[in-house]
Amino acid sequence: MTLTSPSACLRFVQRICRSFQSISGHDAVTIPQLKINSARPGFVAATFTIGKHNLNRLGSLHGGCIATLTDTMGSLAIASKGLYSTGVSTDINTTYVKAAGTAGTTINVQAHLISMGKTLAFTRVELLHQDSGQLLAYGSHTKYIKAAMRDAENVTFDPDGQNVVEGKQPQEWK
Repeated sequence: MTLTSPSACLRFVQRICRSFQSISGHDAVTIPQLKINSARPGFVAATFTIGKHNLNRLGSLHGGCIATLTDTMGSLAIASKGLYSTGVSTDINTTYVKAAGTAGTTINVQAHLISMGKTLAFTRVELLHQDSGQLLAYGSHTKYIKAAMRDAENVTFDPDGQNVVEGKQPQEWK
């Protein structure tokens, strides 16, 4: 069995996710159990295990947590294109399709970068039942990225995200 090292894109997205969670802010408290499993330019897949602190008063995943996942995963989809600073939210929308589960339930979360121009980036996020693949919720997240496009920590990946072709190499990342 040949073990391959994670792609540069995956490592970069995991780096950004760790930076979100290392600050003693909202993501660190709300979604520390978010695990980034794969990434390629324009796409990120993760799993999220629902904690007791993520529940609403009825015992299922709180809609605010789903909105947080839409926010964070949308930002990580932008990061998958090599942006270290992922911009500022201008619009976020979440639609709840079905109860997402209770404490201990693991769900799949997928984020797609739909379009990225010089000033705005548009993403779509889906939360899926881990076993059935059934859609639980979906959302969109729009971010203003003009200033983020100039961040010195930005990188450019090859088309499949395996390697950095411009910017600091993974071994140089903090």
